[in-house]
Amino acid sequence: MFFRAVLRGLLSLALFLLGSKRVTGYEHVPASGPFIVVTNHMSVADAPLLFLVFPHLRLRFFAGEKWERHIIFGPIMKAVGAIYINRGEVDRRALREALNALASGSVFGLAPEGTRSRVRHLIEAKEGAAYLASRAQVPILPMGVVNTDVIWENALRLRRTRLEVHIGKPFTLPVGKRAKGPELEAATHLIMVHIASLLPERYHGAYADSPALAALQRGEDPWPYCLAVARNREPEPEPAPPTEQP
Repeated sequence: MFFRAVLRGLLSLALFLLGSKRVTGYEHVPASGPFIVVTNHMSVADAPLLFLVFPHLRLRFFAGEKWERHIIFGPIMKAVGAIYINRGEVDRRALREALNALASGSVFGLAPEGTRSRVRHLIEAKEGAAYLASRAQVPILPMGVVNTDVIWENALRLRRTRLEVHIGKPFTLPVGKRAKGPELEAATHLIMVHIASLLPERYHGAYADSPALAALQRGEDPWPYCLAVARNREPEPEPAPPTEQP
Protein backbone atom coordinates (compact mmCIF):
# COMPACT_ATOMS: atom_id res chain seq x y z
CA MET A 1 0.00 0.00 0.00
CA PHE A 2 2.83 2.40 0.92
CA PHE A 3 4.65 1.59 -2.31
CA ARG A 4 1.53 2.28 -4.38
CA ALA A 5 0.99 5.60 -2.58
CA VAL A 6 4.58 6.68 -3.26
CA LEU A 7 4.31 5.66 -6.91
CA ARG A 8 1.03 7.53 -7.27
CA GLY A 9 2.68 10.63 -5.82
CA LEU A 10 5.55 10.43 -8.27
CA LEU A 11 3.19 9.94 -11.21
CA SER A 12 1.06 12.88 -10.05
CA LEU A 13 4.19 15.05 -9.99
CA ALA A 14 5.13 13.89 -13.49
CA LEU A 15 1.63 14.65 -14.73
CA PHE A 16 1.79 18.13 -13.17
CA LEU A 17 5.02 18.82 -15.05
CA LEU A 18 3.70 17.47 -18.35
CA GLY A 19 0.17 18.85 -18.21
CA SER A 20 -3.17 18.29 -16.53
CA LYS A 21 -6.06 15.86 -16.64
CA ARG A 22 -9.81 16.24 -16.77
CA VAL A 23 -11.97 13.22 -16.02
CA THR A 24 -15.68 12.92 -16.84
CA GLY A 25 -18.01 10.04 -16.02
CA TYR A 26 -16.81 9.03 -12.55
CA GLU A 27 -20.45 8.40 -11.70
CA HIS A 28 -20.38 5.38 -14.03
CA VAL A 29 -17.63 3.56 -12.14
CA PRO A 30 -18.96 0.55 -10.19
CA ALA A 31 -18.34 0.65 -6.45
CA SER A 32 -16.34 -2.58 -6.57
CA GLY A 33 -15.14 -5.35 -8.86
CA PRO A 34 -15.09 -7.54 -10.67
CA PHE A 35 -15.23 -5.62 -13.94
CA ILE A 36 -12.99 -4.85 -16.90
CA VAL A 37 -11.85 -1.35 -17.89
CA VAL A 38 -11.20 -1.06 -21.63
CA THR A 39 -9.49 1.91 -23.24
CA ASN A 40 -7.76 3.12 -26.38
CA HIS A 41 -3.96 3.02 -26.37
CA MET A 42 -1.74 5.58 -28.08
CA SER A 43 1.13 6.20 -25.66
CA VAL A 44 3.21 4.73 -22.85
CA ALA A 45 1.53 7.44 -20.76
CA ASP A 46 -1.81 5.58 -20.92
CA ALA A 47 -1.05 2.99 -18.23
CA PRO A 48 0.19 5.53 -15.62
CA LEU A 49 -2.83 7.68 -16.42
CA LEU A 50 -5.14 4.73 -15.78
CA PHE A 51 -3.40 4.23 -12.44
CA LEU A 52 -4.08 7.88 -11.51
CA VAL A 53 -7.68 7.91 -12.72
CA PHE A 54 -8.66 5.00 -10.47
CA PRO A 55 -6.64 5.57 -7.27
CA HIS A 56 -9.12 3.60 -5.13
CA LEU A 57 -8.98 0.46 -7.28
CA ARG A 58 -6.30 -2.21 -7.25
CA LEU A 59 -6.03 -2.75 -10.97
CA ARG A 60 -4.58 -5.82 -12.66
CA PHE A 61 -3.41 -5.47 -16.24
CA PHE A 62 -1.51 -7.19 -19.03
CA ALA A 63 2.02 -6.12 -19.90
CA GLY A 64 4.28 -7.42 -22.65
CA GLU A 65 6.81 -10.02 -21.54
CA LYS A 66 9.68 -7.69 -22.55
CA TRP A 67 8.91 -5.52 -19.51
CA GLU A 68 9.33 -8.46 -17.13
CA ARG A 69 13.06 -8.44 -17.80
CA HIS A 70 13.45 -4.67 -17.38
CA ILE A 71 15.68 -4.01 -14.38
CA ILE A 72 13.62 -0.99 -13.21
CA PHE A 73 10.11 -1.18 -14.65
CA GLY A 74 9.75 -4.96 -14.41
CA PRO A 75 9.54 -5.14 -10.59
CA ILE A 76 7.51 -1.92 -10.37
CA MET A 77 4.88 -3.10 -12.85
CA LYS A 78 4.64 -6.50 -11.17
CA ALA A 79 4.15 -4.82 -7.79
CA VAL A 80 1.22 -2.75 -9.05
CA GLY A 81 -0.61 -5.64 -10.67
CA ALA A 82 0.95 -6.54 -14.03
CA ILE A 83 0.37 -9.97 -15.56
CA TYR A 84 3.11 -10.51 -18.11
CA ILE A 85 1.87 -11.97 -21.38
CA ASN A 86 3.54 -13.31 -24.50
CA ARG A 87 2.00 -11.19 -27.25
CA GLY A 88 3.24 -13.44 -30.03
CA GLU A 89 0.96 -16.36 -29.14
CA VAL A 90 -2.10 -17.38 -27.14
CA ASP A 91 -0.70 -17.22 -23.61
CA ARG A 92 -3.03 -19.53 -21.70
CA ARG A 93 -1.12 -19.10 -18.44
CA ALA A 94 -1.65 -15.32 -18.52
CA LEU A 95 -5.31 -15.74 -19.46
CA ARG A 96 -5.89 -18.15 -16.58
CA GLU A 97 -4.23 -15.72 -14.17
CA ALA A 98 -6.44 -12.90 -15.45
CA LEU A 99 -9.61 -15.02 -15.13
CA ASN A 100 -8.61 -16.02 -11.60
CA ALA A 101 -8.07 -12.36 -10.71
CA LEU A 102 -11.55 -11.47 -11.98
CA ALA A 103 -13.07 -14.44 -10.16
CA SER A 104 -11.56 -13.11 -6.93
CA GLY A 105 -13.21 -9.71 -7.47
CA SER A 106 -10.34 -7.77 -9.04
CA VAL A 107 -10.67 -4.98 -11.60
CA PHE A 108 -8.80 -5.63 -14.84
CA GLY A 109 -7.62 -2.89 -17.19
CA LEU A 110 -6.62 -3.50 -20.78
CA ALA A 111 -6.45 -2.04 -24.26
CA PRO A 112 -8.34 -4.28 -26.74
CA GLU A 113 -6.07 -3.13 -29.58
CA GLY A 114 -3.30 -5.15 -27.95
CA THR A 115 -0.57 -2.63 -28.76
CA ARG A 116 -0.02 1.10 -29.04
CA SER A 117 -1.59 2.72 -32.07
CA ARG A 118 1.14 4.58 -33.92
CA VAL A 119 -1.30 6.24 -36.31
CA ARG A 120 -3.05 8.33 -33.63
CA HIS A 121 -6.43 6.69 -33.98
CA LEU A 122 -8.12 3.38 -33.22
CA ILE A 123 -6.77 0.32 -34.95
CA GLU A 124 -8.43 -3.08 -35.34
CA ALA A 125 -8.79 -4.74 -31.95
CA LYS A 126 -7.84 -8.24 -30.93
CA GLU A 127 -10.33 -10.53 -29.21
CA GLY A 128 -8.65 -10.73 -25.79
CA ALA A 129 -10.94 -8.28 -24.01
CA ALA A 130 -14.08 -9.94 -25.38
CA TYR A 131 -12.69 -13.37 -24.49
CA LEU A 132 -12.04 -12.36 -20.86
CA ALA A 133 -15.36 -10.57 -20.43
CA SER A 134 -17.35 -13.45 -21.92
CA ARG A 135 -15.55 -16.17 -19.97
CA ALA A 136 -15.74 -14.25 -16.70
CA GLN A 137 -19.25 -12.85 -17.38
CA VAL A 138 -18.36 -9.48 -15.85
CA PRO A 139 -19.34 -5.90 -16.80
CA ILE A 140 -17.16 -3.78 -19.08
CA LEU A 141 -16.39 -0.14 -18.28
CA PRO A 142 -15.39 1.77 -21.47
CA MET A 143 -12.94 4.65 -21.29
CA GLY A 144 -11.69 7.07 -23.93
CA VAL A 145 -8.34 8.86 -23.50
CA VAL A 146 -7.60 12.03 -25.46
CA ASN A 147 -4.26 13.75 -26.18
CA THR A 148 -1.78 11.19 -24.84
CA ASP A 149 -0.68 10.88 -28.48
CA VAL A 150 0.81 14.39 -28.36
CA ILE A 151 2.08 14.55 -24.77
CA TRP A 152 5.73 13.80 -25.57
CA GLU A 153 6.06 16.08 -28.59
CA ASN A 154 4.44 18.86 -26.56
CA ALA A 155 6.92 18.22 -23.75
CA LEU A 156 9.84 18.58 -26.18
CA ARG A 157 8.41 21.98 -27.12
CA LEU A 158 8.00 22.86 -23.43
CA ARG A 159 4.22 22.81 -23.80
CA ARG A 160 1.92 21.26 -21.24
CA THR A 161 -0.83 18.91 -22.47
CA ARG A 162 -4.43 18.85 -21.30
CA LEU A 163 -5.34 15.19 -21.06
CA GLU A 164 -8.97 14.14 -21.15
CA VAL A 165 -10.43 10.91 -19.82
CA HIS A 166 -14.06 10.09 -20.60
CA ILE A 167 -15.66 7.18 -18.75
CA GLY A 168 -18.78 5.64 -20.24
CA LYS A 169 -21.58 3.57 -18.80
CA PRO A 170 -20.74 -0.06 -18.01
CA PHE A 171 -22.30 -2.72 -20.21
CA THR A 172 -22.28 -6.49 -20.53
CA LEU A 173 -21.69 -8.57 -23.62
CA PRO A 174 -24.82 -10.27 -25.00
CA VAL A 175 -22.97 -13.57 -25.40
CA GLY A 176 -22.47 -16.69 -23.31
CA LYS A 177 -19.36 -17.99 -21.57
CA ARG A 178 -18.31 -20.05 -24.58
CA ALA A 179 -18.60 -17.38 -27.26
CA LYS A 180 -16.32 -17.95 -30.24
CA GLY A 181 -16.04 -17.22 -33.95
CA PRO A 182 -18.45 -14.53 -35.23
CA GLU A 183 -19.93 -13.98 -31.76
CA LEU A 184 -16.54 -13.18 -30.26
CA GLU A 185 -15.67 -10.97 -33.22
CA ALA A 186 -18.98 -9.14 -32.83
CA ALA A 187 -18.35 -8.71 -29.10
CA THR A 188 -14.94 -7.21 -29.88
CA HIS A 189 -16.55 -4.77 -32.30
CA LEU A 190 -19.12 -3.83 -29.65
CA ILE A 191 -16.37 -3.05 -27.14
CA MET A 192 -14.52 -0.87 -29.63
CA VAL A 193 -17.52 1.20 -30.70
CA HIS A 194 -18.26 1.90 -27.04
CA ILE A 195 -14.71 3.25 -26.71
CA ALA A 196 -14.99 5.17 -29.99
CA SER A 197 -18.22 6.82 -28.84
CA LEU A 198 -16.24 8.48 -26.02
CA LEU A 199 -13.58 9.90 -28.36
CA PRO A 200 -13.45 12.81 -30.80
CA GLU A 201 -14.10 11.83 -34.40
CA ARG A 202 -10.41 12.16 -35.33
CA TYR A 203 -9.68 9.10 -33.19
CA HIS A 204 -12.33 6.77 -34.65
CA GLY A 205 -9.91 5.30 -37.20
CA ALA A 206 -10.76 1.69 -38.06
CA TYR A 207 -14.26 2.16 -36.63
CA ALA A 208 -15.07 5.51 -38.26
CA ASP A 209 -17.51 3.97 -40.75
CA SER A 210 -18.99 1.40 -38.37
CA PRO A 211 -22.80 1.19 -38.56
CA ALA A 212 -22.67 -0.03 -34.96
CA LEU A 213 -20.96 3.19 -33.86
CA ALA A 214 -23.53 5.25 -35.74
CA ALA A 215 -26.33 3.28 -34.07
CA LEU A 216 -24.81 3.79 -30.63
CA GLN A 217 -24.50 7.52 -31.24
CA ARG A 218 -28.19 7.59 -32.24
CA GLY A 219 -29.11 5.89 -28.97
CA GLU A 220 -29.94 2.57 -30.66
CA ASP A 221 -28.80 -0.95 -29.85
CA PRO A 222 -25.51 -1.47 -31.73
CA TRP A 223 -25.42 -5.26 -31.27
CA PRO A 224 -27.27 -6.27 -34.49
CA TYR A 225 -24.80 -4.16 -36.47
CA CYS A 226 -21.85 -5.75 -34.67
CA LEU A 227 -23.16 -9.18 -35.64
CA ALA A 228 -23.64 -7.97 -39.19
CA VAL A 229 -20.02 -6.82 -39.38
CA ALA A 230 -18.82 -10.16 -38.00
CA ARG A 231 -20.98 -12.11 -40.45
CA ASN A 232 -20.28 -9.72 -43.30
CA ARG A 233 -23.90 -8.93 -43.98
CA GLU A 234 -26.43 -6.23 -43.24
CA PRO A 235 -28.84 -6.78 -40.36
CA GLU A 236 -32.28 -7.82 -41.45
CA PRO A 237 -34.77 -4.96 -41.11
CA GLU A 238 -37.54 -5.31 -38.59
CA PRO A 239 -40.92 -6.12 -40.20
CA ALA A 240 -43.12 -3.10 -40.75
CA PRO A 241 -46.15 -2.84 -38.47
CA PRO A 242 -49.41 -3.93 -40.11
CA THR A 243 -51.54 -1.15 -41.53
CA GLU A 244 -55.24 -0.93 -41.06
CA GLN A 245 -57.36 -1.55 -44.12
CA PRO A 246 -59.82 1.23 -44.95
